[in-house]
Amino acid sequence: MKRLSVTFRIEPDGAVQIAKGRDAWALLELEREGERGCTPITTPGPRWSAYVFNLRGMGLIIETIHESHEGPFPGTHARYVLHSPISILEEAL
Repeated sequence: MKRLSVTFRIEPDGAVQIAKGRDAWALLELEREGERGCTPITTPGPRWSAYVFNLRGMGLIIETIHESHEGPFPGTHARYVLHSPISILEEAL
């Protein structure tokens, strides 16, 4: 089974690192969304908090913003925003 992998560097002079699987997917989504960030509502993924935890463990600065939402199941959700400047060096399956 092939897994997505993303080779990246935290700028300006971080070491080259590799995120794999869903962590790699989440990193690409966070980078693509920029300051808008990602939520499990707008960018569905089964375990966003776990992906963010793992990416933070790689040295990335990711902010968690708690937001309220209405609808048939009102409550709160998290919005994750990547603040670390990164360079994507390679994406591979």
